[in-house]
Amino acid sequence: MYSIKINKVAESRLPQVDLNNIPFGRVFTDHMFTADYINGEWTNLEIVPVKDFSIHPGNLTLHYAQSIFEGMKAAANPDGVPLLLRPEMHVERLNRSADRMCMPAVPEAMFLEAIHSLVGLEKDWIPSSEGSSLYIRPFMFATDEFVGVAVSETYKFVILTLPVGPYYDKPVSLKADTEYVRAAPGGVGDAKTAGNYAASLYPAKKAKAEGYDQVLWLDGKEFKYIQEVGTMNIFFVIDGTVVTPAFNGAILHGITRNSIIQILRDEGHTVEEREISIDEVIKAHQDGNLSEVFGTGTAAVVSPVHRIGYQGENYDIDVDSFTIAPFAKQYISQLRRGQIEDTRGWIVKVEEPVLA
Repeated sequence: MYSIKINKVAESRLPQVDLNNIPFGRVFTDHMFTADYINGEWTNLEIVPVKDFSIHPGNLTLHYAQSIFEGMKAAANPDGVPLLLRPEMHVERLNRSADRMCMPAVPEAMFLEAIHSLVGLEKDWIPSSEGSSLYIRPFMFATDEFVGVAVSETYKFVILTLPVGPYYDKPVSLKADTEYVRAAPGGVGDAKTAGNYAASLYPAKKAKAEGYDQVLWLDGKEFKYIQEVGTMNIFFVIDGTVVTPAFNGAILHGITRNSIIQILRDEGHTVEEREISIDEVIKAHQDGNLSEVFGTGTAAVVSPVHRIGYQGENYDIDVDSFTIAPFAKQYISQLRRGQIEDTRGWIVKVEEPVLA
């Protein structure tokens, strides 16, 4: 057990918030968890009212981007108990990112206790409407104060919670980019580090100006092999087989991706994790064998793709004929809300904190 000090707000802002009408990522709950890494150990574990940070202009993160994050969700079951989906996989991925960015690991027990305490405290902020949830954003950044390319010795770990609606409320269109690169094997593509997302903004801006919702990233050597989408992992259904790019050091280890693969295999679908080229996808479309394309992610959940743009041509996919993606989305959404039986031990009930 970790000793987490809890300092509650005098008055909640919840009565001022319409949980049935919330933009994604812009509304925060009352409290956040914070901890400091000093002299080789995590200390100052607290849940406090959400407030600004005061940082020195020489903060190492501002100059050299030693920063990582995670994305999780909590939903409430019919009895109002908050539920988490595979939280242990999120701390595992956080620590994989931390290792790659020369940052300290967050102890699993501390991570889980902080999540339980914070979500338990903020459970009334969980929206009940379909497709909504409480988004959980753990993140860590360097706090040393100097200008120089070196590893920080101190860090701050924070968890924010935000009530959110659907990330995508309609099928999306993707541009297969042949100019810009998200990541390459040997880089930091499989780490959730802030710089990855900053580098993706300009290509995504250009794609949106051309009428697409996001970028479908290709490999950085040949611009041939598909990696992932800017906001999610990607799946293709070709001639009845579900195919998703295999991990190669440049693809994020998606937890929703992992879950959907297991769910589909348990339902009897053939799922292949392998290299898949944009040429294979276009040929399958031309031959009439590409029946579905969809993305998966914590925020995106399962999002159907209705169009892929490549080298000036658009390839439309009839989302109304999809069967696998709608099943996967409904299954994982109902699982997260405790509306169907959890046969795999993935769902964890949130234990409420002892208020101090």
